[in-house]
Amino acid sequence: MTANAKNGFLLSSGHWQNHYLNNPVSIAVVNLMPTKEVTERQFLESFNKFEQDVEITFLYPATHHFKGVSYLTVAKTYASLVDVENYSFDGLIITGAPVEQLDFQQVDYWEEFRTICDWAERHTKQTLLECWAALGGLYNDYQISKRQLPQKIFGIYQATKVNHHSNLTNNFQNIQIPQSRHSTPVVNPAALPNDLQIIASNRQIGPLIYYSPSKHRTYITGHPEYEIDTLAKEYYRDLKKRLPIQEPHNYFTNLQTGKVNYSWQHSSHQIYQNWLNTFTQQKVGTLI
Repeated sequence: MTANAKNGFLLSSGHWQNHYLNNPVSIAVVNLMPTKEVTERQFLESFNKFEQDVEITFLYPATHHFKGVSYLTVAKTYASLVDVENYSFDGLIITGAPVEQLDFQQVDYWEEFRTICDWAERHTKQTLLECWAALGGLYNDYQISKRQLPQKIFGIYQATKVNHHSNLTNNFQNIQIPQSRHSTPVVNPAALPNDLQIIASNRQIGPLIYYSPSKHRTYITGHPEYEIDTLAKEYYRDLKKRLPIQEPHNYFTNLQTGKVNYSWQHSSHQIYQNWLNTFTQQKVGTLI
């Protein structure tokens, strides 16, 4: 089917072409990534391949001090919560952000993030939080803190344990998720809050996907939207800056030539398709 952009940098520059949609699913994406256009394309191209037509509205945190792009440019191109607070969407996605080494309260848009999460419970069917947003959501919703890691989790990690009773895991086979994070939730899988489920985990790095039925919220510790070269660009960027970086796990088939094994493409498609399927028959603000 087709994904259209209601707004965003790609649409305004003519680098994304919209088409006729038939009763589209409405998704709001809070884009916290510094590479706005790249992240827009990743989500648009991902959702351009699904069974449902999708219409995406990009949001920005109005309380954030942007680097590399002017606030006025972002405000002109994206919508804020104030612009959409009286509307409802089928789904909300909040992306990762390069702020995970800060305490949550040190992030300038932390209170706005919490407000958006609260708004989503009343105005969306399902919410999907990725990477830093997943850590922030677990802390906001369940007071699960995070800890800094001695070495960044970086690469492609496969689920070694899956809860097959969840609709989120329909047709899961060898699910793999890109990871790039310096922090991890401090969680004891044997003593989870009653309302929080672990949907998929990796024996080496722990839970990959959590789900809260009462909050209709999915927390993914990685980046399913990443394209084939996203981790490579990050790896070479950090090498150039002489930052401590290890070769991404289970990613390059040949480091010398830079050849990548695009092993997570099907997994990402299945993760997002299952997420869409969980709410296509659900009313806003109700549980599945």
